[in-house]
Amino acid sequence: MSAIRYELGSDQILTLTIDMPGQSANTMNAAFREALSETAAKVKGDLGNIRGVIVASAKKTFFAGGDLKELYTVTREDAQTFEHMVNALKADMRFLETSGKPVVAAINGSALGGGLEIALACHHRIALDDDSIQLGLPEVTLGLLPGGGGTQRLPRMIGLEAAFPFLMEGKKVNPKVALKAGIVDQLADSPEDMITRARAFIDANPECRQPWDQKGFKFPGGAPHHPAMAQKLAIAPAMLKQKTRGCYPAPERILSAAVEGAQVDFDNGSLIETRYFAELVIGQVAKNMTGTFWFQLNAINAGGSRPDGVEKDTFRKVGILGAGMMGAGIAYATATRGIDVVLKDVSIESAEKGKGYSENLLAKKVSRGRITEHQKAETLGRIRATAADDDLVGCDLIIEAVFEDSDLKARVTQEAEPKLVNNGIFASNTSTIPITQLARASAKPAYFIGLHFFSPVDKMQLVEIIVGEQTSDETLARAFDYVQQIGKIPVVVNDSRGFFTSRVFGTFVNEGICMLGEGIHPSSIENAGVLAGMPVGPLAISDEVSMTLMQHIRDQSMKDTEAAGGTWNAHPAEAVIDAMVNEHGRKGKAAGAGFYNYPANGKKHLWPELENLFVDAGKARSVKLQELTDRILFIQAIETVRCLEEGVLRTVEDANVGSIFGIGYAPWTGGAIQFINQYGVRAFAERARQLAEVYGERFSPPALLMKHAEGNTPFR
Repeated sequence: MSAIRYELGSDQILTLTIDMPGQSANTMNAAFREALSETAAKVKGDLGNIRGVIVASAKKTFFAGGDLKELYTVTREDAQTFEHMVNALKADMRFLETSGKPVVAAINGSALGGGLEIALACHHRIALDDDSIQLGLPEVTLGLLPGGGGTQRLPRMIGLEAAFPFLMEGKKVNPKVALKAGIVDQLADSPEDMITRARAFIDANPECRQPWDQKGFKFPGGAPHHPAMAQKLAIAPAMLKQKTRGCYPAPERILSAAVEGAQVDFDNGSLIETRYFAELVIGQVAKNMTGTFWFQLNAINAGGSRPDGVEKDTFRKVGILGAGMMGAGIAYATATRGIDVVLKDVSIESAEKGKGYSENLLAKKVSRGRITEHQKAETLGRIRATAADDDLVGCDLIIEAVFEDSDLKARVTQEAEPKLVNNGIFASNTSTIPITQLARASAKPAYFIGLHFFSPVDKMQLVEIIVGEQTSDETLARAFDYVQQIGKIPVVVNDSRGFFTSRVFGTFVNEGICMLGEGIHPSSIENAGVLAGMPVGPLAISDEVSMTLMQHIRDQSMKDTEAAGGTWNAHPAEAVIDAMVNEHGRKGKAAGAGFYNYPANGKKHLWPELENLFVDAGKARSVKLQELTDRILFIQAIETVRCLEEGVLRTVEDANVGSIFGIGYAPWTGGAIQFINQYGVRAFAERARQLAEVYGERFSPPALLMKHAEGNTPFR
């Protein structure tokens, strides 16, 4: 059975319905390429009897894009064969485009990547007027570029400048926005209306050629040599480098393909695009990003970490203890997904203030036209602000989000837990305290679990689910369901102090602070952080977290460790933190002063006194940037291996996805474990040993790493 149904009607209108056998979505794989080649040959033979062509889909979506499994396996040795294959596919699309007959895309569902590129190769695009439909070219988010003509057709349709956000940022839009942008030509009310409009276009346009195939074509907004555009393009690479920090080759290659392709005819532009596409496909960054952001993330979202045999649960009423920033954020994330929320604090005023956080976020959405006033009121109506324990009666789930203090958490657990329904779950949002320790305050430890959200909750996609020693599989499965119900990404870890994300995050900030204590200039440290691919430098993020909180967590951890008979090993960064807070009163951003100054009417900047207090001029001048970036990336990756070794992490997928979405580990690497794999496990272990000789035991390769290094075996 062919992947493209060929139906030539008595009215001489050919309908090509893409329907990949055995797949829920259409993808650009070998079966599609073969079907397209056969279709092009058949059209060639029937051309005299064809008035026009409608390209449609039999699936819920129009077309999902390229086959990533196929792309993931392409190696450097395959590059030439791959280029020929891509060019052959594009030649078949180009034949339909240049046949002289009107070709209309009937877009019944989302068209992303290669799917939108098929539509762009048509002369007219009609989409269903449905806000759930997404149109875009998201390849850049996987380290790739649109290789099916997207970098050539879209700029010729809407102009280079207008096309850049779609090409270089992977911007996705609904049909209404696509119509305004000039990406689609018409909206239809129903599938029947869409086909009627397609036929009307064919009747009205018996001959069709793309604007760029006509003599005298001018680029919308100006070609690269146009003075106004040339001025913008002169600074575009520098602006792009400022965003990518040189870590992401895809946006740079997209810019090159689009601008270079715009200076030649379409067909040569298409060849330029293929060259850049092949370069990215065989490159390591695309392998890293595709592996984690596609395959591993999909495995997690498909329930890879969820215990089998437990019926899927739906939560209707969730209690949240503590209406501070975290509690208020969790309330918002829960209520916006249609779940009733009881937001409890010590006073009704504090609880109402927490509810106000949701009101502000929803008001912004109303002002941007994303929701209506009615929808805002509906969501706020789901949040009940209270100071009374009795309002928690009947909750399926209660999440404790109070201050990071074991005794306080124990008290609120004992007060609130009896209000749960019979099989209700009690969860702690602790970021560091072991769940098994906190569960001692629970009457039902099998129903006690950790749900570690990240701040700000409305923006951060990850939730770390922590399984205590007595947490049941049923509780884990249902907690997993709640996280997915509110649209977050669940990663599952076993219990330990700091769990996974807080432990690894701690190594990042401590290493940066430690560098300062060694005499390295703070600007070098911050630059090393962002050039390594981290969202911000370690000193800036320390200010965001607040050094007083870091002290508190350290003191609590020390107290609990020593109470359990252990010995506390002080990190070199601790002395710097104590000096900043205790001697200089620099507590962090919330206090108005930390490693940075925060002027009321200006941009934050590093505190100048850091230079006098900590910097060793000789060391600051001689230190190599690579040494600093290695320390930042290696220390986090090594701690991640320790988490795997100790059984805190259950899977490599959770390690990679959790490190990126939870702590911002450099996304170009594909995550903390994939960084080791792509570096070469043996080479990584050797470099770790070198760093340990200079900077101490914290860089020593764990036994699990050495075991993998013996055979240079990647982590799977």
